[in-house]
Amino acid sequence: MRADAWGVAEGYHRADGRWMDAPRSTVERVLAAMGASEGGPGDGGAPLVVRRGGAPVRPGGRWVLATEDGGEVEGDGALPPDIPFGYHTLISAADGSRRDVIASPARCRLPAERAWGWAVQLYAARSGRSWGMGDLADLRRLGEWSGGELGAGLVLINPLHASMPGLPQTASPYFPSSRRFRNPLYLRVEDVPGAADVAEVSELAAQGRALTAGDRRIDRDEVYRLKTAALEVIWERWPGDRRFDAYREAQGEELEDYGAFCALTEEYGRSWARWPAEYRHPASPAVTEYRRRQARRAGFHVWLQWLLDVQLAHAAAAVPLVQDLAIGVDPAGADAWLWQDVLVGEMSVGAPADEFNTRGQDWGLPPFDPWKLRAAGYGPFIRTMRAAMGHAGGMRLDHVMGLFRLFWVPRGTRPTEGTYVRYPASDLLDIVALESHRNGAYVVGEDLGTVEPGVREELAARDVLSYRLLWFEREDPARWPARALAAVTTHDLPTVAGLWTGSDLGAQRQLDMEPNEEGTAATRDHLRGVAGASDETSAEDLALSAYGALARTPCLLLTATLDDAVGVEERPNMPGTTDEWPNWSIALPCTLDELEADPRPPRVAAVLRRDGR
Repeated sequence: MRADAWGVAEGYHRADGRWMDAPRSTVERVLAAMGASEGGPGDGGAPLVVRRGGAPVRPGGRWVLATEDGGEVEGDGALPPDIPFGYHTLISAADGSRRDVIASPARCRLPAERAWGWAVQLYAARSGRSWGMGDLADLRRLGEWSGGELGAGLVLINPLHASMPGLPQTASPYFPSSRRFRNPLYLRVEDVPGAADVAEVSELAAQGRALTAGDRRIDRDEVYRLKTAALEVIWERWPGDRRFDAYREAQGEELEDYGAFCALTEEYGRSWARWPAEYRHPASPAVTEYRRRQARRAGFHVWLQWLLDVQLAHAAAAVPLVQDLAIGVDPAGADAWLWQDVLVGEMSVGAPADEFNTRGQDWGLPPFDPWKLRAAGYGPFIRTMRAAMGHAGGMRLDHVMGLFRLFWVPRGTRPTEGTYVRYPASDLLDIVALESHRNGAYVVGEDLGTVEPGVREELAARDVLSYRLLWFEREDPARWPARALAAVTTHDLPTVAGLWTGSDLGAQRQLDMEPNEEGTAATRDHLRGVAGASDETSAEDLALSAYGALARTPCLLLTATLDDAVGVEERPNMPGTTDEWPNWSIALPCTLDELEADPRPPRVAAVLRRDGR
């Protein structure tokens, strides 16, 4: 069997250029997990993609195109290149067979103008009214302050994806139960309709706010207990709302299945693979019956999603949001249950060793099977993109190289034993472009790490903005590409203060992480040169100079982390650790109330605006 016919690589180039042969056992396990047979995978009923400006698509014979808006177009031979953008159905005049058609503009929307903004971990941005972690009302407040007084044109936030119901709560926003739905921990309970009429809410709010007054470590489990208790009481007295009914109808069966998943998880535990057999697939009659029998509890989780949608829309009205889309989902979570027929549970997404992660990475996320995804008309991918762009001015695609290929690690093996599997990048990019236009959102691709030749060129041709970091780029920022988002660092890398003081390197040594000492020293020297610093320069002054250097770039978008703006030394996440580091659980050292009075963020904003005020 030829592995390349199925898109499975038998070897790959590492970030340092060295060739690595994939273990033969890995290649065989990947092929087996795909259900590969002799020969190639065949067409599999994949959608036909009509790309504006692309080559003609010729389905053969006479056909009728049933367009998404209810219209019909008849023809013979090639499909017309100017059919409306959207998702249509092609019907053969000869035998009545049907095939999906995707008509795409081929290129994504671009930002209307150059803009800067904060990159923020929302959970970390707490106010005096927060229940232990930042919420959507805090996001609106941050947007009003940033977009009004400081002149920001965007706020880039961490993924708001749904976590699993129950305890313990998962800290990482990049290991979600669902990318299609959102996390109720971000709700501002007092803003829920009916909350003011429930006396228990005030008592629970006092306990929640006491969490914010404590230390900087976020206790998601306690936040979950308090918010769930308050929301359940409000739900018990919920009189109904036509807006909720309309939302529920518009979202359809998938939302109802999600509500059932949450209720089933509460009853039978957090691994759907261990549930009673009749509940392990969402299409089973038993699940339909369960939805009817547990309609009230499943409805509670559906209601939470409506509340999140309302509050997120309110926050997005303050400043354009750039939402972040994680690369995958928890194998025990809702999306893995809902879409188990197109995910490969025996495999995990990861990354080979590189300069900053010398052991490689295994993220524990099951990948889509590219062939089964195609045969499903790309439905799960489409709905994921659509959800990520909801109420957003832009979307950041985490590990955008995954549209081209993903590094699969067989479960139970080390990342060094993985290999790459190729994806239908052209089709996926056409879908991204279509959803970008439909949602009015530009797209930023996180093209960091190991990037194979040709990927950045193809992304640029599709108007997917590149992601450029001062830590990685050795050219003068003035020479960076215009169609990019420019930043100094990310949540996975050292803050300015952490790099400059050496505290980040010290933490890695203490955690026995085998840090890249030489690479870290080179990055620090690069920072010193770009910022025109000396050993006596303070971390605060250095951050200001670093962002001043970033402001020289022609990049369309610029972001500064709130961590750098207030001198935080700890990075939000230390890749390669679990409980050894408080990943995704470190609040900012000041509340939003204090942040708005702090002179440091306006100075960073001024250099990024490049207007000096």
